[in-house]
Amino acid sequence: MFTPRIARAFGLVLLALFLSAGLSGLSVSAQPDKKDEKKKVKSKLKITVPQDDAELLIENKATKIPKDNPTVREFETPELEFGKPYEYLFSVTWRPNNYTVLTRTKTIDFKGGDTIDVDLTKADPKNPDKAVIRWVPTPDDIVEEMMKLGKVGKGDIVYEPGPGDGRVLIAAVKKGAKKGVGIELDPKKVAEANENIKKAGLQKEITIIEGDALKERDYSEATVVMLYMGNEFNNLLRPILEKQLKPGTRIVSHRFVLGDWAPDKTIKVMGADGDEYTLHLWTVKEKKK
Repeated sequence: MFTPRIARAFGLVLLALFLSAGLSGLSVSAQPDKKDEKKKVKSKLKITVPQDDAELLIENKATKIPKDNPTVREFETPELEFGKPYEYLFSVTWRPNNYTVLTRTKTIDFKGGDTIDVDLTKADPKNPDKAVIRWVPTPDDIVEEMMKLGKVGKGDIVYEPGPGDGRVLIAAVKKGAKKGVGIELDPKKVAEANENIKKAGLQKEITIIEGDALKERDYSEATVVMLYMGNEFNNLLRPILEKQLKPGTRIVSHRFVLGDWAPDKTIKVMGADGDEYTLHLWTVKEKKK
């Protein structure tokens, strides 16, 4: 049981019954009456999560995953003052694949006695999802093919979200790019990339920034963006790139796409390891007036 605080309700009791109906948005009921203002009531919460094994936190407290209908979870608050305003913070984390972890949050305001339906299957544009990607190295011969597809050369400024060990940025500078910038969330990978950059003697040309590649990042100086981050991450990055990148900037992605933004070119190449690799190229166009 969570501890109540002023103007916020903390704490839930898991109901025995988990509903199977789909939920969307927020619906409220039970309007306060003056004579019932001091009446103690409980609010019912129904939360729809993106997948069965999603981890749900309410006010930063973990909840259990029900055995029956785990995508729709029903809870009950502790006793609240009827009609009094309260607030809950919902956070859901799930793994759409074995290399991506997504986290989505939503804050709901309600009054004591209301019934609340919360749909966490849809992203909130005002509160973007957070993504953590497990780094998987691109083979060096495929990195070379990415350089060719993006026509990386003299004078280019190459950005890469999630550079891992720095191999792509090192290859880009060796191809003639005058600058490389990587944004890496994992401090261990930052250290590894910097060590490899030092060994290559490219400390002046390549910078690794430790941080979230989706948060408050400026890609506007890039002439080339290199990607190998997953479809979910690319969907979150896309509006940033569309807003910031100049016409003529090339985006090269190993395997993954940018939602319904159709690539200008897609190629398949056979790797030295015998596997076939798919590479995509986009060239940013002039914005329509």
